[in-house]
Amino acid sequence: MIRIGLAGWGDHDDLYPAGTPSGDKLRIYSHHFPIVEVDSSFYAVQPERNIRKWLRDTPDHFGFIFKVYQGMTGHTRGRIPYASADAMFEDFKLSIGPVHQAGRLKAVLFQYPPWFDCTRQHVELLKRTKARMGDLPVALEFRHQSWFRPEYIDKTLMFMEQEGWIHSICDEPQAGEGSVPTIERATSRVRTIVRFHGRNEEGWNRQGSGEEWRAVRYLYRYSEAELAEWKERLLRLQQSSEEICVIFNNNSGGHAAGNAKDLQRLLGQEPRPLPPRQMELL
Repeated sequence: MIRIGLAGWGDHDDLYPAGTPSGDKLRIYSHHFPIVEVDSSFYAVQPERNIRKWLRDTPDHFGFIFKVYQGMTGHTRGRIPYASADAMFEDFKLSIGPVHQAGRLKAVLFQYPPWFDCTRQHVELLKRTKARMGDLPVALEFRHQSWFRPEYIDKTLMFMEQEGWIHSICDEPQAGEGSVPTIERATSRVRTIVRFHGRNEEGWNRQGSGEEWRAVRYLYRYSEAELAEWKERLLRLQQSSEEICVIFNNNSGGHAAGNAKDLQRLLGQEPRPLPPRQMELL
């Protein structure tokens, strides 16, 4: 099965009638897509009341991918608001517990920073991290090219398979060491994740942070031909994994929802039409 969704639900204006309260958006979103990637958990461990509301707002078949808190992937360079790393991991696991207990957790995504390169030290860190997460489904996405250099590709994928990591495959600009090639191989029979970040090489390499930086980093709209190529790739991946979760993250220009619906259409999934007001503006 191929499930298609978006990174977050608040910023995809095409999906919502004008004036939709933010508290109603996930419920409406779930009428369009069967999965979502929760990005807010990267910036702060979410309180249980938020998690339980999200479960109430979505149907039983709806699935969640949670990005882990940034302190768990080293983005904060060791500065964490916890007494220890163990306390940080336990707090995060407790937060998403209701989703896991409901059987609606597709994966916990560890997206490592561009400086997390292929070294023995980092391999050992990944082993400890996997052990800390217990039986939760965990996905791994690299941003440093060294993991997928020709001499390391097979070793990296074998390590992920042996340790129980779900492969998060990326479609992103090929922009030097801070990006990775698209490696079309599954490491889990149960699930594979594919994330579309766009192909804006100039924006990808631009230095900065915050909203201004994000406004150009993921600025890209995939063409029909590019998505048609991915349709064939996804069908091939389905032969290796029972479920493929596709996430569009190319929303700097508001393109993610439209591209996701384009891919749904190519796969014969009959996407729900956009609200009339938004369709008039396209």
